[in-house]
Amino acid sequence: METMNGDRIDWGVASRAIAGETESGDRCVVKKLDNGALLAAADGLGHGAEAARAASLAIRIVEDQAGRPLLEIVGACHRALLRTRGAALSLAHWNAERREVTWVGVGNVEGLLLIAGQGRQPERERLVLRRGVVGDRLPPLQASIVAVPREGLLVFATDGIGDGFDQGLETRAAPQFQADGVLARHSRDADDALVLVARLGR
Repeated sequence: METMNGDRIDWGVASRAIAGETESGDRCVVKKLDNGALLAAADGLGHGAEAARAASLAIRIVEDQAGRPLLEIVGACHRALLRTRGAALSLAHWNAERREVTWVGVGNVEGLLLIAGQGRQPERERLVLRRGVVGDRLPPLQASIVAVPREGLLVFATDGIGDGFDQGLETRAAPQFQADGVLARHSRDADDALVLVARLGR
């Protein structure tokens, strides 16, 4: 578990490997940029060392290519993962100056964005995921943009996190506390699990 604090973004991550494996095939990164941050989560196909290898390679490419447009980053990951099992991958760029999130996803790493609303309930946006596998079958992609005029919470969850994980999340609560809670309440026994929670626009 990690936590990172900055002027514009706080984040926390919680993860675990499936029982019987020594390492998880789920990986994530938050890379601070001059105008905000790049966030990504990858889920290597299957479990164990080969899944971890694919996810780790995807995340390493994301870090190396962080300054490029999202679709170019996904393309670079796809080429690098051609000789691996492949991975599901979701990425988001938080532009703190424009107060907007640009995001894209291939596979089944869910993306959720909560935006503090005028009332008690936050607005909710979900990442549109494209079917495919980075490193095997890359579908046509188009990144989408979501305005975040007020404080927001960005969540990436691999498919080891069960349905309903978004219940009880708050835009102002500590990200690490929320990530730990989601993992404890919603992780599935039959898969690796990872949840990344980032608070935007503090």
